[in-house]
Amino acid sequence: MGPGPIDADPRVLAAMSRPLIGQFDPAMTGLMERTMALYRGVFRTANEATLVVDGTSRAGIEACLVSLLRPGDPVLVLVMGRFGHLLKEIAERCGATVRTVEVPWGGVVPAEAVEEAILRKRPVLVATVQGDTSTTMNQPLADLGEVCRRHDVLLYADVTASIGGNPLELDAWGVDVASAGLQKCLAGPPGSAPVSLSGRAVERVRSRHSVEAGIQGAGLDDELPPEERIRSNYFDLGMVLDYWGPLRLNHHTEATSMLYAAFECARILLEEGVDAAVERHRLHGAAMAAGLRGLGLSTYGDDAHRMHNVVGVHIPDGVDADAVRADLLAGHGIEIGTSFGPLHGRIWRIGTMGYNAREDAVLRTLDSLEAVLSSHGVAVPTGGGTDAAVETYGR
Repeated sequence: MGPGPIDADPRVLAAMSRPLIGQFDPAMTGLMERTMALYRGVFRTANEATLVVDGTSRAGIEACLVSLLRPGDPVLVLVMGRFGHLLKEIAERCGATVRTVEVPWGGVVPAEAVEEAILRKRPVLVATVQGDTSTTMNQPLADLGEVCRRHDVLLYADVTASIGGNPLELDAWGVDVASAGLQKCLAGPPGSAPVSLSGRAVERVRSRHSVEAGIQGAGLDDELPPEERIRSNYFDLGMVLDYWGPLRLNHHTEATSMLYAAFECARILLEEGVDAAVERHRLHGAAMAAGLRGLGLSTYGDDAHRMHNVVGVHIPDGVDADAVRADLLAGHGIEIGTSFGPLHGRIWRIGTMGYNAREDAVLRTLDSLEAVLSSHGVAVPTGGGTDAAVETYGR
């Protein structure tokens, strides 16, 4: 019950046990096509370039940024927590000239501040995290998309922690590029990174298109100077698009079991309905937050922008935060998260996401947390957490 990874849906684990197929098998290419179609529904987009990168969510981030950014490109990164700092570091490693708009942890970046920075810095790309689990905040994207389109700037969003549990509309909001992971609201294991690129983002990637030397020939010769190529082979989205697209140019050995997982995560989400899944996360997240307050704890950050699927809660004074987490895990089989940077030792992060966004999981967590806090000398109202959660459920 932390900020992720979470328990995978048993249907996803079952899908991963299917027999392996080779990357040149027609069944594999058919599965890739069906996976692309499903993730267009998950991302709410018509982008043809919607696929999965083999690797954890950070692989998706790196693939997008290294493929979009040339050395020296001006980039604007929004920083509201740990993972904004991560985007900044990755963009710097791509050789980009990075500028930031930063807000204190626990808040979000106003669209007006982004527009002002765009006018001053003239970036080719604005990069942001939608849901930053380090602070539990959800950065609004719709206004950012409108601003970026008005100034002809690409908008990239890391939606790993938010997709499937919070509203996300790539096309309607004007988000050009997004990358995600399976291990949060999509109810899967880490190891596969869905990505989606708009047509104008693909044009930028294709402007640095190259073909690996060992498969050149038959009209596939590569004349791009080495210094113009994307600075990674594995994360070269131009090559990956050739692998997933009609050319079927071999790139890497597809991680078959993770492709099964990615397919099943998307299938389950669309079977439930994206809107229904978002509402489920909203309901159980609200019940968890109410329950924590019912235990006499205070939640962290701007409630108006809190993610549906993870809540930060202030650690009571005088409590050994790590000892509480250890006792909760050892005695009750429940894991909750600590935090990073300026929030380390100040808040716990408790998730209600994916397969664990359920009433029984919420109530069990609150009941167990009450018992552990009481054993550590914290005066908590008996049944206060579960009573408040049940009230949120309308019972």
